[in-house]
Amino acid sequence: MKLYVLTCTFLMVQLCVFSQEKEHTYYFDVNNFKGNIALHNNDILHLIQGHPQGVILSWNKKTYGFNAWEQRYNYPDYGATLIYQDLQNDVLGSNTSLYAHYNFYFLNRNLMFRIGQGIAYTPKPYDKVTNYRNIAFGTHLLSSTFMMLNYKKERLIDNLGLQAGLSLIHYSNANVKAPNASINTIALNLGITYNLDAEAPKFITTISESEKEKFSQPIKYNVVFRGGVNESDVVGSGQFPFYIVSAYADKRINVKSALQLGADVFFSNFLKELIYYQSVAFPEENVSGDEDYKRVGVFVGHELFINRTSLETQLGYYVYYPFDFEGRTYLRIGLKRYINEKWFGALTLKSHGAKAEAVELGIGVRL
Repeated sequence: MKLYVLTCTFLMVQLCVFSQEKEHTYYFDVNNFKGNIALHNNDILHLIQGHPQGVILSWNKKTYGFNAWEQRYNYPDYGATLIYQDLQNDVLGSNTSLYAHYNFYFLNRNLMFRIGQGIAYTPKPYDKVTNYRNIAFGTHLLSSTFMMLNYKKERLIDNLGLQAGLSLIHYSNANVKAPNASINTIALNLGITYNLDAEAPKFITTISESEKEKFSQPIKYNVVFRGGVNESDVVGSGQFPFYIVSAYADKRINVKSALQLGADVFFSNFLKELIYYQSVAFPEENVSGDEDYKRVGVFVGHELFINRTSLETQLGYYVYYPFDFEGRTYLRIGLKRYINEKWFGALTLKSHGAKAEAVELGIGVRL
């Protein structure tokens, strides 16, 4: 529960930061959607029955280039989204979720890509007695990511506009508690937009094309401590804390991007229980029970800087791997928020392919 409280706090900080900037206009959009649950795991076949449907309600702030980063990213919007989704299945029920999001524009601002990260609530998670078929959600609170690609036209009739496109909604508790097969919904959406201001300011261009990528910075060294709780896929095996120490160097290649090279040391206590369990329950797997639960990985990564928030992606490989768990490669993706030029907080997801291992909450320093 502490992890979810911290995640909510991280989300609310983002929304509060959004609300503090000036020189913006605002608009709402409402989208109805209907689609299908994607089959990413044969274990969830029994959960795919009807066509999930729902509504997406969003509040947006437009930017006009009063800050340099707004110009670099073609004047994005940002704001908050509320989604209600009926999963059309008595086992899954319905989910309600809240997100912070960004909208990015292409094709003369007619094509909008929205990405949001937030928290979802499901009223019918797995229960070994009353809802044992719901292997998708092991907890009431879930991490959720959604993406939307819309063709939109604003102010078609006064302040009203129209948009339509595709949406992807992902729910998972990232193995905070088993089971966690997760659900992905792919849907068509149709909606309207309503601008709250009669007129919009003109876009400001103070950065020329030649200046946009002009940036120089020496190699920086980062140390990050991450932690949280998680559980193996064995239902009822228990939740255990994990700790990760990361060290890496990064080099800014331009004003938007940095490349990373570093190493992680993982102290994953749930593996202790899993190693013992397999040594007792599955002797044919030749697990002695004395295997080390620690792992060491090396990784390469990329960081995309958007104002004081950045998107971090990393691909790693375990060089110390005494116990086989989900393969030797791993992925990490998530958000960082810089408190100042040196200190930052991070909320990241670690996975092995499409299989999540943990939601990581971190604090780090960049020197």
